[in-house]
Amino acid sequence: FTFYPRRAQDTLSSSLCHLVYPTHLLANFFPFEKLESMESIGVLMMCPMSSYLENELQKRFNPVRFWNFPVFLETHRNSIRAVVGNASTGADAELIDGLPKLEIISSFSVGIDKIDLGKCKEKGIRVTNTPDVLTEDVADLAIGLILALLRRLCECDRYVRSRKWEYGDFQLATKFSGKSVGILGLGRIGTAIAKRAEAFSCPVSYYSRRVKPDLGYKYYPTVVELAQNSDILVVACPLTDETRHIVNRHVMDALGAKGVLINIGRGPHVDEQELVNALTEGRLGGAALDVFEQEPHVPEELFPLENVVLLPHVGSSTVETENAMADLVVANLEAHFAGKSLLTPVV
Repeated sequence: FTFYPRRAQDTLSSSLCHLVYPTHLLANFFPFEKLESMESIGVLMMCPMSSYLENELQKRFNPVRFWNFPVFLETHRNSIRAVVGNASTGADAELIDGLPKLEIISSFSVGIDKIDLGKCKEKGIRVTNTPDVLTEDVADLAIGLILALLRRLCECDRYVRSRKWEYGDFQLATKFSGKSVGILGLGRIGTAIAKRAEAFSCPVSYYSRRVKPDLGYKYYPTVVELAQNSDILVVACPLTDETRHIVNRHVMDALGAKGVLINIGRGPHVDEQELVNALTEGRLGGAALDVFEQEPHVPEELFPLENVVLLPHVGSSTVETENAMADLVVANLEAHFAGKSLLTPVV
């Protein structure tokens, strides 16, 4: 099965999507002839995303690029029937109310905290996201951040480039294998991280909304207790009102001066000012962050710290995964406008 004729170089991403979403779920798809009528459907892209995604939307729909139309509501509001956003730019109540013909929001991300789900339910607007296809990449990156932080890989790189190695060996780092790993949120990504940590002989424990006894990991009923019993605390839960600033001063103090924090979830999971204070005061051993509260702004106090690794929100940023995510975004839109079942419905 293929979505419909596409370039040869698209084969990899299409195959990835097929691996995650079985053929029987996609088999309802309509023949290519039906796609012709979709070319007039206005799809609002909220911000620049994947060029592959833009090209695929251009082939099938009538994409409107929000960043090119500062007064778009006055000129395009009645033609927009779909919105495509991502982890940083979604659809708030004001935008949704300003699009009277809006039927579906298809997010180019797993996170949907930038979408007003209550408003969508109220108005009968469908919402989809892109779970599963990015799980492995984000889990890989979490392990990469742990290794980079504990083994001081970024510092080592700078040490060699500055030619300091010629004058003496680099100082000792910290071992990863065998360290206790606590995971805050044992969903798809958290579970994938746990399996990778097991390969490093790390005992794994977790905090989640509910106990998951079938996975065999130790459960702690509070985040503070999880942090107290972890050398490494990995944040991998969804962002909700309940999980905003779930990593606060109490959690950081429980993790302690030898503990490290890894955040591949969402920036607002961590109280950023408290994190800065804990690191600069030596109450926390280190942090490796792929996400921040006010992206792309990063607290300048973190820049000079050697016990910090900073990444520009690249957890799912591989060619293979972004193309598979784009395929899923487009497939959900096609299914909706053909009257078929959505592949990954949220609302």
